[in-house]
Amino acid sequence: MSDPSMPLAGIRVLDLSRVLAGPICTMILADLGAEIIKVENPDGGDETRGMKPPEAGGEAHFYLGVNRTKKSVAIDISTPEGRELIHKLAAECDVLVENYRKGVMAKHGLDWEAMRDRHPHLVYCSISAYGRESPLADLPGFDPIIQAESGMMSLNGEPDGEPMRHALAIVDTMTGYYSTIGVMAAIMTQKETGRGQFVDVALFDVALNTLTNVGMYYFTSGKVPERRGNGHPTSVPNGLFQASDGPFYIALANQRLWKRFCEGVIDRPDMVDDPRYRTLSDRIARRDEITAFLRDLFATRTRAEWLARFNKAGVPGGAVRTVDQALESPEAAARDMVRTVAHPTAGSIRMVGSPLKLSATPVTEPVAPPLLGQHTDEVLAELLHLDADALATLRKAGAIG
Repeated sequence: MSDPSMPLAGIRVLDLSRVLAGPICTMILADLGAEIIKVENPDGGDETRGMKPPEAGGEAHFYLGVNRTKKSVAIDISTPEGRELIHKLAAECDVLVENYRKGVMAKHGLDWEAMRDRHPHLVYCSISAYGRESPLADLPGFDPIIQAESGMMSLNGEPDGEPMRHALAIVDTMTGYYSTIGVMAAIMTQKETGRGQFVDVALFDVALNTLTNVGMYYFTSGKVPERRGNGHPTSVPNGLFQASDGPFYIALANQRLWKRFCEGVIDRPDMVDDPRYRTLSDRIARRDEITAFLRDLFATRTRAEWLARFNKAGVPGGAVRTVDQALESPEAAARDMVRTVAHPTAGSIRMVGSPLKLSATPVTEPVAPPLLGQHTDEVLAELLHLDADALATLRKAGAIG
């Protein structure tokens, strides 16, 4: 049972999602105090359990990254007994989250229409590639495909290179965030009316929404945005530069920062009022000239020397770190962003913590992602009052693992 002071204390979520977007959504809900019952196929469970190496204690890194603080219940929904267990659990839950292809849940009688009739209180969140009402609703879709189709990939990469996908599953991740927002909004209405609703979240929709200012660039100018690599279309200087010993990134988004940069970082106060560089438009017109000048200048000092100047002047600049450098940084430690938890088979593991910092109701202490079916008997006994004989019968029928 979660801490009653937590924001989502008392909320129970039946999680039929797998892989990334859905598990990210339910992990955030778990961080905020909801009880997450992760339903997995007894034969292998969540597909990410098999995405090895690397692994810890037999558990894949991919799975471990997005399933903390959940309970795993192994139920085979292809069996009549398994489907009935889902209905019985749904009666005890506030939310159901699933991300199967269209038609899969309907085939098992577990789609929104069936669940709405039997469990009108239930918030039903369906995550899919293109949305349940779309010309492409029947098609599978994965993060890099959606990056390509949404225009996102066309923006990534060097100007004279090929379009490039983002190295992270950014669409899946953002979809997990938006699904969380949708679920919490529906819970608020549920608490007022006693009724649930359908929350339909599509990776494609989220990817389009993530275009933000780039989308508005097209709408307002009628022009197709171009790839600029590490540059920025409306900010100069902005980009990646090399110090004498390594790369760093700078971003000067306004006139105030340009003044600080010239006076406090590069010791060129004359450039502030130089008519060639006075306004942002002037600097954009002379992008190549300014970039070449700074490239030569930055190569004369170490990265630490330059960043010390940036910091003292209050100008945004940061070292280009590797993943290990970022996770082991003093900033990560100060923000409590790397947590160590006890794991049933790995002994202890480190994982990235929640970024949410709430003063009155801090997020729950993380618990290691569960082993497959670790909580099957516990959950079914506690919520459905099934005794040992009933559990043995279900196990013999192949309904549970």
